[in-house]
Amino acid sequence: MADILNLALPYFGLIFIGFACGKAKGLPESGLAWMNFFLLYVSLPALLFGIMSKTPFAELNNPPFLIATTLGTMSAFVLAMVVGRVVGELSLRKATIAGLSGAYGNIGYMGPGLALAVLGAKAAAPTALIFCCDSIFLFSIVPLLIELTNREHPSLLHAFGVVARQIALNPLIMSACAGALAAALHLQFPVAIDKTLLFLQNAAAPTALFVLGVTVALRPFNYVPWEVPGVIAIKLLLHPLVVFGLMLLLGPFPQPWAATAVLMASLPPALNVFVIARQNETWVEPASVAVLIGTFASVVTLTSVMWFIQSGRLMFP
Repeated sequence: MADILNLALPYFGLIFIGFACGKAKGLPESGLAWMNFFLLYVSLPALLFGIMSKTPFAELNNPPFLIATTLGTMSAFVLAMVVGRVVGELSLRKATIAGLSGAYGNIGYMGPGLALAVLGAKAAAPTALIFCCDSIFLFSIVPLLIELTNREHPSLLHAFGVVARQIALNPLIMSACAGALAAALHLQFPVAIDKTLLFLQNAAAPTALFVLGVTVALRPFNYVPWEVPGVIAIKLLLHPLVVFGLMLLLGPFPQPWAATAVLMASLPPALNVFVIARQNETWVEPASVAVLIGTFASVVTLTSVMWFIQSGRLMFP
């Protein structure tokens, strides 16, 4: 357990440092704009490109694994939407963001660094694949449902066009696809470029976790809507359990791959949930509460999953 805490606490420690700084200093939230831009358009794309480009392309071709992990994310999304509709009596637009909170973990900010720290280099390929598939699914279904509830748009075809454009221009998806292409072509980059990418990759996790803590600290915390605890329970408990079952049902998969899938499913709701909620001006405060409570609760749940993996108690045939 001491080894697990040594792995997990630096990640949560950076979040708490950011949270404490956000509470202690009265700086405006607008000050995070360039940091968020750096993360979304520079550092995280460099991290994903590096992971994908250094992974043998043959390892990326694993349809059963892609189906299993995406089904797990889809299941969590639908369950969280149902909770939002039934418990919170939310509209379809708000329930869509609730579904995102229950399915979209912190796979960009925490996922790669944590998976590589717990499982080593063998976790690189499944981590990249999970990120790509989850992002493509969620960045497809969420904008589509949002667009369908927006009466200002003229047609269903227009809604599909908006969604397709958002997917094609997403910097994280673009960088992952570029990395896969580089792996397929066996491209070798000059030392200077490799070192630049390494600098950017190393900056991704600490910057992202600090920004997450600051952003959560700056959000108001007035009350907890009824549907939020259910959504958090789906993300932190049911999502990893569903993925665990799918790994057994659709496998066998190599132990590092299956364990990576469960670990990634155990991550707390991503900060992007709040960002997307604010962009669409719907379910904004509950989304910030879900990210806040989910992050704090994951100190127990995520650390427990890491302990099960590291101690050999989470084994796959």
